[in-house]
Amino acid sequence: MGKPLPTPELKRDDSLNVKDNRTGKEYTVPITHNSIPATFFKGIRAPAGPNDRPEDETERGLRVADKGFLNTAVIESSITYIDGDNGVLRYRGYPIEQLAARSSFLEVSYLLIYGALPSGSQLSHFTSEVLLHGPIHSDAEGFFRAFRYDAHPMAMLTSAFSYLGSYYGEANPSLQGQDLFTKAAKGDAVALQNMDRQIFRMIGKATTLAAMAYRIRQGRDFVVPPTGMSYTESFLYQLDHLSPTDQLSGPQSYKPHPVLAKALDILFILHADHEMNASSTTVLQTGSSLPDPFSAVAAGCASLYGPLHGGANEAVIRMLLSIGSPKNVPAFLEAVKKREKVLSGFGHRVYKTSDPRSFIIRKVADEVFAVTGRDPLLDTAMALHDAALKDEYFVSRKLAPNVDFWSGLIYRAMGFPMDFFPVLFVVPRVVGWVAHWRQMMLSPSGVKIWRPRQIYVGPSTRDYVPLEERTGAAQVGIGMEPSVIEHSGMTKRRKLAETGDKVRSKL
Repeated sequence: MGKPLPTPELKRDDSLNVKDNRTGKEYTVPITHNSIPATFFKGIRAPAGPNDRPEDETERGLRVADKGFLNTAVIESSITYIDGDNGVLRYRGYPIEQLAARSSFLEVSYLLIYGALPSGSQLSHFTSEVLLHGPIHSDAEGFFRAFRYDAHPMAMLTSAFSYLGSYYGEANPSLQGQDLFTKAAKGDAVALQNMDRQIFRMIGKATTLAAMAYRIRQGRDFVVPPTGMSYTESFLYQLDHLSPTDQLSGPQSYKPHPVLAKALDILFILHADHEMNASSTTVLQTGSSLPDPFSAVAAGCASLYGPLHGGANEAVIRMLLSIGSPKNVPAFLEAVKKREKVLSGFGHRVYKTSDPRSFIIRKVADEVFAVTGRDPLLDTAMALHDAALKDEYFVSRKLAPNVDFWSGLIYRAMGFPMDFFPVLFVVPRVVGWVAHWRQMMLSPSGVKIWRPRQIYVGPSTRDYVPLEERTGAAQVGIGMEPSVIEHSGMTKRRKLAETGDKVRSKL
């Protein structure tokens, strides 16, 4: 008998065949990097059907609906990679575990922005530039003192980044021309230098602005960034050093605890970037219209301010405080299952297994607690941690602890108030924001303004009805008319006075 003939190998065709059942037409969609171009579907057109509205624009091609960007790639990037199914996080190809164990925050910052780990001289230059740009104009003192005494530090920080941009006209494309930064992609050395100068400024001044937002609420004078300290040491110094007016001897007499500075450095590495999260996407969305980069970063701050993003670790602390003690954990978890309570610090939008940062931060927590003392909430946290990981309800839903579960405990142990937690998130995330912004400005294809489409489901064409002919609001449902607001204080008194004036005018 002869040998069996070899089975011919199927030739791989990186494309997708699509048949439009409305018309019977078939289309071939190219697949690149396991993705298909959404704009391709604009060419798939059909006559309007009986169930189509004119607003559906059926004849103009298909649109891709993706509420909340659940499966839409908005850019090509070489900065951060996340494998949510396997709990992998890499910066420029380097595993986060290696960077957290062996690198420093400013070294990782260089990596994220410029694409490679720096040499000794490159790191020295970058570090020098960042720290050199830490001091801020003396006018900033008046800016911060203009806020209310109880202003949230994130409101101050968001405003401060926007305020900062007003000092640097050379960084504003509205003043210097819209290709101010984008011409760097064509090799313009001056544009590239200008771009990097703004990056040095934002990273260097991030700690200064954050410290000012902290100290204004403490009623303390502001502190000039010191020399000869690392990035996180300088930050802690600016937060905690008692100024000469507080009768302390000399500007360099205070030295932050090395364990706390190192812990903060690792936390900053873990929070430096996380791919296309809400705030990074906001920075790019804003940056696509080519404002100054300070405005784009301010927009990122506003996005991170939200409790679903930067406030997650604060939510963990509030949850643990509400539980009270380890004995109350079982009842709390049962309430979570009944959807009467919310479980914070577990699960993640991207990670479907464990958050790789949570293992690193757990070790950091032990080192911090060894210095600061054991937080009473830790027993409750551990009881919740262990019970949730043994409960099939949470295991089946892949609700493992994430980075926020431990970071809030560390910040609390270090003595930071809860409303300052998002600020501690912003300071390192500025690096990720500017890395993505810089990558966008250097795109060889140029920068296009981000303009998502929508699916319009509102009314079709309606004719205007004169006011005197309207009998009531046509729309029915929640939020379809203005709320009735109760007034007090000056407004209430003025309304009463106006009513009294009308009565007197009739007498």
